[in-house]
Amino acid sequence: MMNKPELLAPAGSFEKAKVAFMYGADAVYAGTRTEMGFDDLINTVRLAHSLNKKVYVAMNIYARDDEYELIKEEAKHLDEIGVDGIIISDGGIVDIVKEYAPNTEVHISTQANVVSLHSCNFWYKNGAKRVILARELNKDEIKHITEHKPNGLDIEMFIHGAICYSYSGRCYMSDYMAGRGANCGDCAQPCRWAYNLYVEEKNKPGEFLPVDYDEKGTYIFSSKDMCLLKDIPTIFDIGVDSLKIEGRLKTEYYLATVVNAYRHAIDDYYNNPSEWDYEKYMVELDKAKTRGLTDFYFNEKYNKDIQDYEGKQINPNYEFAGVVVSTGINNISTIEIRNKLSVGDKLEVMIPNILKPYEMTIEKLYDVETGEEIETVNPGVKEQKVKVKIDTDIKPGYIIRRIK
Repeated sequence: MMNKPELLAPAGSFEKAKVAFMYGADAVYAGTRTEMGFDDLINTVRLAHSLNKKVYVAMNIYARDDEYELIKEEAKHLDEIGVDGIIISDGGIVDIVKEYAPNTEVHISTQANVVSLHSCNFWYKNGAKRVILARELNKDEIKHITEHKPNGLDIEMFIHGAICYSYSGRCYMSDYMAGRGANCGDCAQPCRWAYNLYVEEKNKPGEFLPVDYDEKGTYIFSSKDMCLLKDIPTIFDIGVDSLKIEGRLKTEYYLATVVNAYRHAIDDYYNNPSEWDYEKYMVELDKAKTRGLTDFYFNEKYNKDIQDYEGKQINPNYEFAGVVVSTGINNISTIEIRNKLSVGDKLEVMIPNILKPYEMTIEKLYDVETGEEIETVNPGVKEQKVKVKIDTDIKPGYIIRRIK
């Protein structure tokens, strides 16, 4: 029987963790309490364990000596609340976690640049339970590692999400330009910005001329997003233990869409590989696409189709409509909106465990406070809610998209 890999999703908040679990994630990864929040992290662990799922926490900074006292405190705290693994890049932090969080697994971060079996063996001998491989590896290199790794070592790989233009995410561009640490889960993504280049004239020091570009030439650092949905059969054959989705800063809508698509793709291939067809999962995945997609180096070691010179490419046909807050009598539900909604709009309600969403048209909207009919509702500075009739079985937390 095939080994069914874990589906691991990002959770930048407790609300996002709930969405990830609802739409099929086996586990989530989050930042420490300085990023996610003390109560959010505790609640995420409690929820995960009540569902027989897991939570891994990233502590993958490269620490200076004056940061280690805080790291010791964090390690003890994470061990006490029962997180299932701590994601680490720095060997010094590995030692601290082994001492101060003895009940918690050590997971070696992708930012440790693990690209070989020898490196995997080194980390295993030094206490690692899991290694998250560098995204730059191809399928043959990954298979060599899984076939020869120690029996007690799990292998995790990225299957979807943003690709850092810097090798294995070792980037300081965000910290330098925006004061936001990339490997602390707070990347400002300056590689996605548009840039102009200037060259100094050979015989005129100090005088610069602009380099001309066509309409596709200004996003010179921006990569396409990784998407290995089509390669699920190959990944099963390789025998990886955990499949990771990138995106702690993405919306609940993006998270639900991507997790739902991969959940069904993994389960359907596991249950019936002979009739598996990736295209039906791509139909859903494309609805939340933010830029071009690439398989990066997974199938071709020197793949050149990885840059996204056109910049951001949000799907123009769909947008995040809202989240179900509560349900009531006569199928009248309260929705917390994320974008403008009007009578006549076509919606898709994303239902967990079902790939194809429930489609509907808004016939009436009701003001939450007065109950009066309204034609349009716009999101404001504060949370904006509206009542709408949804004639199918739904629950709080369900994500709704609008067809533009």
